[in-house]
Amino acid sequence: YQEILEEYLLTLSTLMDKIERLDRRIEELAAMDEYREKTKQLSCFLGIKTHTALAAIVETGDFKRFASAEKYASYLGPVPGEDSSGDNRARLCITKAGNSHVRRLLVEAAQSYGRGRAGYKSKALKVRQTGNTPEVIAYADKANERLRRKYYRMVLSHRKSPNVAKVAIARELSCFILGMMTGNIA
Repeated sequence: YQEILEEYLLTLSTLMDKIERLDRRIEELAAMDEYREKTKQLSCFLGIKTHTALAAIVETGDFKRFASAEKYASYLGPVPGEDSSGDNRARLCITKAGNSHVRRLLVEAAQSYGRGRAGYKSKALKVRQTGNTPEVIAYADKANERLRRKYYRMVLSHRKSPNVAKVAIARELSCFILGMMTGNIA
């Protein structure tokens, strides 16, 4: 058993080294002139750090190609499907028609809105927000507070499943991201 354990520990050590190396490379890419400012702006949102921000930027490409925030949310896929016939409309589960990688990252980011109280900013978030313009920080704070309140309202008042609420928050977070990346932060 000792030999098997040592083999598992060696594999674990190798994989952890690989993860650290890849994390450093992602940080290097995010520090490039092309991505630095956008990554720093997106990091102002709760749940979004360098990896998620860089993935959203790279996978989306040009944010200005989307006519509206609804179109961007539809591109990512966390929008409800619809089965309609005449006057009858039935909402279905999310479409999942779009970029599954960014959608998954945004749903993971939305999990952070279920923790803490509305209006509270952690020390880590304050550190990530430093160096951004006051307008960008105010926009992100407005989004963070709104999304956190919406999450609690959905789960506590409307008795929605936490998973349903997270996907709804991810959809709205994608709209705020588009606003941030296109400069519509008024």
